[in-house]
Amino acid sequence: MSEQTVYHTPVMLNESVEGMEIEKDSICVDVTFGGGGHSRRILEELDNSGHLYSFDQDEDAEKNAPDDKRFTFVRGNFRFLYNFMRYYGVEKIDALLADLGVSGHHFDDETRGFSFRFDADLDMRMNNRAGRTAADLLNEASEEELARIFKLYGELNCSRKLASAIVKQRAQKPFRKVSDLIEVSKPFCPPQREKKELAKIFQALRIEINQELESLKEMLEQAKELLPAGGRLVVITYHSIEDRIVKNFMKSGNIEGEITKDFFGRIESPFEAKKVMLPTPQEQESNPRSRSAKLRIAIKK
Repeated sequence: MSEQTVYHTPVMLNESVEGMEIEKDSICVDVTFGGGGHSRRILEELDNSGHLYSFDQDEDAEKNAPDDKRFTFVRGNFRFLYNFMRYYGVEKIDALLADLGVSGHHFDDETRGFSFRFDADLDMRMNNRAGRTAADLLNEASEEELARIFKLYGELNCSRKLASAIVKQRAQKPFRKVSDLIEVSKPFCPPQREKKELAKIFQALRIEINQELESLKEMLEQAKELLPAGGRLVVITYHSIEDRIVKNFMKSGNIEGEITKDFFGRIESPFEAKKVMLPTPQEQESNPRSRSAKLRIAIKK
C-alpha cells in the first residue's frame, strides 16, 4: 500500500478529474490536497506549460507534496483562495477541484480527536497550530450556542437536551478527552443508532471548530471571480448541509441560492450546472468514506 493511500484514499478520483476537462496548459487548483491523490492525477494531465496549486492548512498534508516544477503547495485555508492566487500572480484559473469533508488521515490519527474510536484529547482542529479546540468549545460556549451548533450542523433532534447535559457536566468536570464527550452523549444515542448519532455530534463540533461552512462559502464566491468563461468548478460533498450550499451556488451563482430570471423566465446564473454523480457500488464497497459522496460539476458561462 502506498504512502498516499495510507494517508487518504481519494474519492471518485477519475470522475472528478475528468470533470475538470483539463488541457495540457491548464492552470488548476486543488483546494483540498490531503494525501495528494487528486493532485497527482491532475498532474498527469498537464505538460510543462500547465500548473497546479494545491491548498491544505494541515502540516501533515505538506509531507505528501510531490517534488514537481508544475506544482505549488499552498499552506493555508482555501477561504483565502483569491489572495493566494494574487500572491502567485494568477489572475484566472481553468479548473478548481474541492473534495470537502475530512481526510481519512484525520479520522485514523489517534491523537487528533476527530473520531470517537480513540480516546484522544478533544482537539478536532484541521490546523492544529491555531484556534480553539473542541474541548475549549464544550467548556466555554453557552448552552444556547451549543444547542444551535448541534441542531444546525448535526441536525440532532436532541440538541437542546444534549447542550443542557454538557453544561451540567462541565460544572463538575471540564471536558478534555473524547471519552468525556461520549459519556455525556450516550443517553441521547439509542444503542441501535449509537454510532450514527455520535458521528453527528462529532460532525457538528468539527464543522464549528474549523468554520467549514463559512470557509466553503467564501471559497465558492472567490472561485466565481477566478474562473473565466468555460472554467470548471468540481466539488465533492459528503453531507446534506454542505451539499445544499454547493447545489444552490451552482444553480444561482450566490450563496443564498436566490434565483433571478430574465424576461423569458430563464434562470440567470454565472454557472451552468452540468451533472451530479455518485460513486459506483464497487467504490462504495472498497472505500466506505465514499458512500455519502456526491460529485457536482458546473461550468462558468
